[in-house]
Formats: sequence, C-alpha cells, structure tokens
Amino acid sequence: MRKPIMAGNWKMNKTRDEALQFIYAVNKSLPNNELVDTVVCAPAIILRDLVKRKGDDLRIGAQNMHFDDNGAYTGEISPIMLQTTGVEYVIIGHSERRAMFGETDETVNLKLLAALRHNLNPIVCVGETLEERENNLTNTTLERQVLKSLKGIPALDVPSIVFAYEPVWAIGTGKTASAQIAEDACLYIRELIAKLYNKAISEEVRIQYGGSVKPSNIDEFMAMPDIDGALVGGAGLESESFIKLCEACVVEKK
Repeated sequence: MRKPIMAGNWKMNKTRDEALQFIYAVNKSLPNNELVDTVVCAPAIILRDLVKRKGDDLRIGAQNMHFDDNGAYTGEISPIMLQTTGVEYVIIGHSERRAMFGETDETVNLKLLAALRHNLNPIVCVGETLEERENNLTNTTLERQVLKSLKGIPALDVPSIVFAYEPVWAIGTGKTASAQIAEDACLYIRELIAKLYNKAISEEVRIQYGGSVKPSNIDEFMAMPDIDGALVGGAGLESESFIKLCEACVVEKK
C-alpha cells in the first residue's frame, strides 16, 4: 500500500506571522506521519521559519527552484539553498510556472535531476489545458510531460518522485475533474511509468490529484485506487481545512 501524501501549495500567500499561526494551529492535530505524509509548500522567504517550528508530523516544501547549484540567476533559488533550510520537498513544473514564467518540459527535467541529486523529494506537476482536453489531447499531453520529465532518471530514483495530475482547467477555477476523470489520468500516468521502467516501479510511485480539491470532495478522489493524495491550493490555506484534508487521506486509504 502506497502511503498517501497531502500537500498544500500556498502559492504567493501568507506573511511570516500568518504562516507561523497556521503551523502552530496544525502541529498537534495532523495525522501520524506513519499513516500519511503531510506537506506545506510555502514561499521561499519563510521556509526556514517553518522548518524550525513545524511539528514531527509535518514536512515543509518549496514551490520552485533552479536546476543549477549556483550562478548568475538573479532572483532564483538553488537546490543547495533549499537543502540548507531543511526543506524536504519541492514542487516542479506547476502549470502556473509553465504558463507565466516559461517553464518547459526540458527545464522540468533538469530540475527533477537536480532535486534527486540533492535528496529533495520532487512533486512533479503535469496536466492538460482546457483546449487540449476538448481536442482529446489529454493523454498526448500527459505522455509528453511525463516521459520528458523522466529523461535520464535511473529506475532506482523513480519511486521517490511524486507526480501531481493537475488539469490546468481545474486549477483555481472552481471547476473540478470528476473522480473518474482524475483516476483515468492518474492510471495513465502510472501506465506510462510502467512502460518506461516496469510495473513494480510504477506501483510504488505516488500520484496526487490537484484542482479545486476541498474537504467536501476529497473522499471521492481518495476512494480511487490510483490517486494517492492531493496537491491543494486554496483549501490548504486554512488550518482547519488542511487538517480535514489530511485526515481524509488516512481514513480512505487504510
């Protein structure tokens, strides 16, 4: 049984004081880490503060990083810098990074290689736009993104990668893929990994769903056999909501 993983992506939200208030509110209420991995991916400026104050059952992640260890990249953050803050996870290739900041399949691959090289647990985001879905290109898009992201990744490292299926048309729009749509996409991602490596490895990889997930619908997704958790935005900003989402992972995946 794959251990479920619930990750909150705060995006560009929360001041330092707001972030610490959240951490103190959830620290003693999250499920045991042996049952579910709970992760908060916060703005880089407050990562160290959160690492120092998090409870034993919470992990802290970054929302992005550069693929080089250092260099003339004004405003960027290297994997070594993340390592020294004590974070354990990093989101790679979020659709907002792809659409707004020029992230490509190639840079996603370079960042993935760098994350693994520096023992950071990567959450790799993939997903189709509304136009691609309407033109029956969902699987084509997923195949391109998954296979290009895994270029040069040795089989031994693959189980430590988390994939997040995030249909672009469902992120921050209030629209939600049905549980079956999400399951079909996650299963397809698993099948792609099996073809590239083998079935045993694909069965170890955890795949999240992301896209307007909230406490009222999380049970539908967690009941699906190939969905191992969620990557949430707005619903992960409030402590009570985040706790409920984490608890749902444990209940549904026992």
